Amino acid sequence: RGILCQGRGSAANSAVCFCLGLTEVDPMKSSLLFERFISRSRQEPPDIDIDFEHERRGEVLQFIYARYGAAHAGLAATAISYRTRSAVREVGKVFGLSEDTLAALAGSVWGWSSQGVKPSEVARLGLDAGDPRLAHVLALSRDLMGFPRHLSQHVGGMVITHDRLDETVPLTRSAMEERPIIEWNKDDLETVGLLKVDVLALGMLTALRKCFDLLKVHYGKSYRVVSDVDRTQDDPRVYAMLQRADSVGVFQVESRAQQTMLPRLKPKCLDDIVVEVAIVRPGPIQGGMVHPYLRRKQGLEPVVYPSEELREVLEGTLGVPLFQEQAMQIAMVGAGFSAEEADQLRRAMATFKRVGTIGTFHDKLIRGMVAKGYTPDFAQSLWKQIEGFGSYGFPRSHAESFALLVYCSAWIKCRYPDVFLAGMLNAWPLGFYQPAQLVRDAREHGVEVRPVDVNASHWDHALEPDTPGGAARRLHPRHGEMADDLWSTHAVRLGLRQVTGLRQTDGQRIAALRADGYDSVRDLWLRTGLAPATLEQLADADAFRSLGLDRRAALWAVRGLRRSGDKDDLPLFRAAGTVREPDVDLPRLPPGAQVIADYRHLKLSLKNHPLAFLRPELERRGITPANRLAALPSGRKLKLAGLVLVRQRPGTASGVIFMTMEDEDAWANVIVWPRVFETYRPVVMGARLICVTGRLQNESRVIHLVADHMEDWSHLLEQVGADGRSIDPVLRNDEVRHGGADARVRKVLPPPAAPSESGTGPTATTAASALHKGRNFH
Repeated sequence: RGILCQGRGSAANSAVCFCLGLTEVDPMKSSLLFERFISRSRQEPPDIDIDFEHERRGEVLQFIYARYGAAHAGLAATAISYRTRSAVREVGKVFGLSEDTLAALAGSVWGWSSQGVKPSEVARLGLDAGDPRLAHVLALSRDLMGFPRHLSQHVGGMVITHDRLDETVPLTRSAMEERPIIEWNKDDLETVGLLKVDVLALGMLTALRKCFDLLKVHYGKSYRVVSDVDRTQDDPRVYAMLQRADSVGVFQVESRAQQTMLPRLKPKCLDDIVVEVAIVRPGPIQGGMVHPYLRRKQGLEPVVYPSEELREVLEGTLGVPLFQEQAMQIAMVGAGFSAEEADQLRRAMATFKRVGTIGTFHDKLIRGMVAKGYTPDFAQSLWKQIEGFGSYGFPRSHAESFALLVYCSAWIKCRYPDVFLAGMLNAWPLGFYQPAQLVRDAREHGVEVRPVDVNASHWDHALEPDTPGGAARRLHPRHGEMADDLWSTHAVRLGLRQVTGLRQTDGQRIAALRADGYDSVRDLWLRTGLAPATLEQLADADAFRSLGLDRRAALWAVRGLRRSGDKDDLPLFRAAGTVREPDVDLPRLPPGAQVIADYRHLKLSLKNHPLAFLRPELERRGITPANRLAALPSGRKLKLAGLVLVRQRPGTASGVIFMTMEDEDAWANVIVWPRVFETYRPVVMGARLICVTGRLQNESRVIHLVADHMEDWSHLLEQVGADGRSIDPVLRNDEVRHGGADARVRKVLPPPAAPSESGTGPTATTAASALHKGRNFH
């Protein structure tokens, strides 16, 4: 059916899975360990994980049910436990706390925390932690955390049985009658030895499939699977791009942590990408393997091996164990474990925090290594390393599967940035970044991006012919060395799917009935039969420019139509016919207000960046533009301001938050230490526009600002959106110019009340509310 898929995890260790097309990793080339996939001692079917296009995963599930029947196939369950937010809300309701209080308490918690609400946060919210009722809520919510809350559906664990499912396991109903859910979780199913296949959804596969389709139509290149793009995976220009950390949108290496690692690791081949995928993980970090590997990779430390027999195991990673297979091979080669015992060790490491069985292997491994001539101290240090990454480390097979996706997405971004942008936007939401950042990055790579328009846009984002050599001429100076790398010859036309609230059926109808184009708002209305409310969505999105109408003029024209199909379409008035709306000269919407309206209705703006309008004010306040950071020395104290894009708080970072922000010229990374975060928690979690004071770190092309002081400047965004209220069409024509009072006047959007300097958070009508609040990652 043309659904792009790829096996991952331990299944990539199997030559059979490779030959069947379940995976694209040839285990014979990488000497992968088959025992990581299946072992005689396990007495159970292998666990196979397959990623499918996230838009078409439902088709795959439906195929499985149709093939095997609901009597023999079902989804596994997972137990959802209480965390801080859910526990506080549930207990607070019982004790009668108001919704506002519960929302404030839950909103002060970062992500999926299970640490409870801190007394300092209660005081910050203006609540009395000593109040008996509130104290009970906080205490009982902490007690409740970790308890099961409800049974949910596993993300993709599909169980298939030979006998009837209801005679084998307990079942419960799902929202779809024909799709039963098994009441056991994956650990229960593993215990009884049932076959489970993880049918998973991956957004990047959807994006790549859409890229393949565009490459075939516009460039005549046909690709069936991920590895078809570049069979050798050795394009030096792709690796040069990655070495510069130019990886926005690229699978797995677009996060701040990965972008920090890329200039240090300097990948030159696919094996380097395999390490890149695996090394920025809690396992290698906890095991203390990242810095030794980097020092050896950069030539700052000699590459040494524990022994010649372990050289073969560790040579690919410069003597530092990074993968689960290496832990198993060390046990087999260095301590005399059998393959089955090594697999049991690996499984014990993966579950030691929950099960506590790893201790049974400690003494055996130490004794075995000492018997082979290794010192007890060395054996103990190696054990600590293995233990550190055992529960989080990647199997190499998994990293190799992901590395193929990294290379494929990087190759398309490097050679065809027009195709890459269109594919990513058509598959969005996925990855770290919003459409605004994907579009900005593509424009910096020379792609012309054209606005949404009723006479040019289809539902999906599409490609249109560009002027020859246009991409190279438009390259941003920081990407100037890519001028000869670009093979793209098209511009990207934003699709109607970008319009907030527009239904797919309505967007497709507009494109299908367009023929030679619409010549007026009335023409589009009469041909498509769309409700005026839908046309207002298009007017708000500034999609009538080809008709010579800006937002206000288009909205005025829509409001002048007979109100067919909406709440005002009453029989009494329908018979009166349509009164022609007189022409009117509406005042132009200011540029800043246009940009805010773009963000509100399109999630992005091609006209300008919001901070471009604030630059004089930011300069007056002593703000350093982000594009100047690379030229400044480490240790310089400065102030930086920008829109918050991403906040990351990795579990291995001891509470440190890594924040990515942007101004009109560049992005910047900020490090927020725990004590700074606790001091400025509301600002970090709630600000759209933030000011950070701190000291610059600038080493090896990796730039950070270490925060000392933070302020919420979201209120400044109101200056950008000033005078940007909608004009209501019930105003008299002369009232638009002279502003006289009239009883019929009603505001479509009330004037926003600017928040105070302290920052109280954007309300639904503020300019700040039109901008994305930033995404939180763990």
